[in-house]
Amino acid sequence: MEVEHHQLNTWEGYVDWRNRPALRGRHGGMLAASFVLVVEVLENLAYLANASNLVLYMSEYMHFSPSKSANSVTNFMGTAFLLALLGGFLSDAFLTTYHIFLISAVVEFLGLVILTVQAHSPSLKPPECKATIPGIACQEVHGAKAAMLFIGLYLVALGVGGIKGSIPAHGAEQFDDNTPQGRKQRSTFFNYFVFCLACGALIAVTLVVWIEDNKGWEWGFGISTLTILLSIPIFLAGSSFYRNKIPCGSPLTTIVKVLVATTLNTCSTKSSSNAIVSMAMSPSPLIPSRKEEDKAMDQPMEAPTKSLKFLNRAVANKPVHTALECSVQQVEEVKIVLKILPIFACTIMLNCCLAQLSTFSVQQAATMNTKLGSLKVPPASLPVFPVLFIIILAPLYDHFIIPFARKVTKTEMGITHLQRIGTGLVLSILAMAVAALVEVKRKRKASDLGLLDSPNPLPITFFWIAFQYLFLGSADLFTLAGLLEFFFTEAPSSMRSLATSLSFASLAIGYYLSTVIVSVVNSVTGDSKHQPWLSGSNLNHYHLERFYWLMCALSGLNFVHYLFWANRYKYRLTRDDE
Repeated sequence: MEVEHHQLNTWEGYVDWRNRPALRGRHGGMLAASFVLVVEVLENLAYLANASNLVLYMSEYMHFSPSKSANSVTNFMGTAFLLALLGGFLSDAFLTTYHIFLISAVVEFLGLVILTVQAHSPSLKPPECKATIPGIACQEVHGAKAAMLFIGLYLVALGVGGIKGSIPAHGAEQFDDNTPQGRKQRSTFFNYFVFCLACGALIAVTLVVWIEDNKGWEWGFGISTLTILLSIPIFLAGSSFYRNKIPCGSPLTTIVKVLVATTLNTCSTKSSSNAIVSMAMSPSPLIPSRKEEDKAMDQPMEAPTKSLKFLNRAVANKPVHTALECSVQQVEEVKIVLKILPIFACTIMLNCCLAQLSTFSVQQAATMNTKLGSLKVPPASLPVFPVLFIIILAPLYDHFIIPFARKVTKTEMGITHLQRIGTGLVLSILAMAVAALVEVKRKRKASDLGLLDSPNPLPITFFWIAFQYLFLGSADLFTLAGLLEFFFTEAPSSMRSLATSLSFASLAIGYYLSTVIVSVVNSVTGDSKHQPWLSGSNLNHYHLERFYWLMCALSGLNFVHYLFWANRYKYRLTRDDE
């Protein structure tokens, strides 16, 4: 009886930080998730404090051209988010999200130390120059100095990737997936996760960016270094409250095994085809699971479903090798992964638009009047507009909009994840249209005043740029929170960290795609008679408005593509519904 009582009071498949069985009532819940939320404020502050202003650091101190600065920043941010896949994979396969965060935080700390030392020492940077003096060209950073810069940046990227791939799943795992109350708390966690991202960003793009512009970049990097260092003891303080999911082995191995088994059985005989038909009618399992981790799966499957029938071949015949033996449950898990991939792909274009917030939009603002009364606002502080909107809207969304939607629709979610993502995609289309119109206005002002070749700021307020930031910030709120919850709830339990990291991988591919589009646009539009749209040292000579209209058109086509897949998608049934 004591053994049964102990089992009833433990979380199956979870351990505490000492690797002992996690206990109900002691581990997990909102208290444990609260430590994660505080850590996310600090982590995002450390990352965005530099990323939001990095394009100016690259151009003014490392002497890159505007387009090369923009590409360097998007490559750095893209790599950081893409490495979230590595963090998520390691969390699912080998180590817990708890350990991956701690390792990643240390790696990011080391990268920031390198950047701080370089920013502090003039001998580690290229010599200062005056680009406005005729005949004097700025020397771009190169050699060992460039190596130091990129080693520091990509150590930070590796650390950020590991944190982004582990911390959202770690927080979401604190809630009971089997009760409506636990699922509602998890939904609240994801909303406040984005809220905490915004809180960290608010401090980063105001206080820290002002310090970087007025006191020096060594102070900005130094603050980021101390902030990420502070996040480690705060995270450790919650150790006794966390429940940590036991790694279930490599999710990629399961995916590859099912796909290989399907391929080898594609040319099966007619009798094998009959086996596929008959197995759907059989109430008994075809191939019982032989692995311990199968006990932690969501539902025991007796027969494969009819969707994506070609994958059913993986369990139709006796495998050619025991290593390719698949259970019905594993086949169903791979089907789920394949079904969510089109939704993932449709969010890449939105993140390509978001990349403009850290590149061309900052450079636009730098050519405008950034004074607010007697205060001169740094261009990199422009994200304060969408950040403030997110801080206001996130609690309203969770405490008023969602409860109202639940009453109207009489469903647990109220507003579905796909509806929320779709709203973000529409807002991104509007954002690019607004950005194009604002750029037309900015260049027209420069032309009317004869200031197209002048390095001085234009007599037009930077508040015009705030409109595109507001739309893109709103799009980010709807899409990121929706994606995080969608991937976590829809993915198999053994792949949740990896699936959640797809949200950040979408950001990464979006940043890379932005770089590719810029290069392709310059290649297509540049010839012997015309200058490329996005080339040169003077932003006033760019055809940035045409680029924004192109992004608007591509986003519109992407939304049509999204509607096709979203309308066909069917949500997984919850255990209660089943």
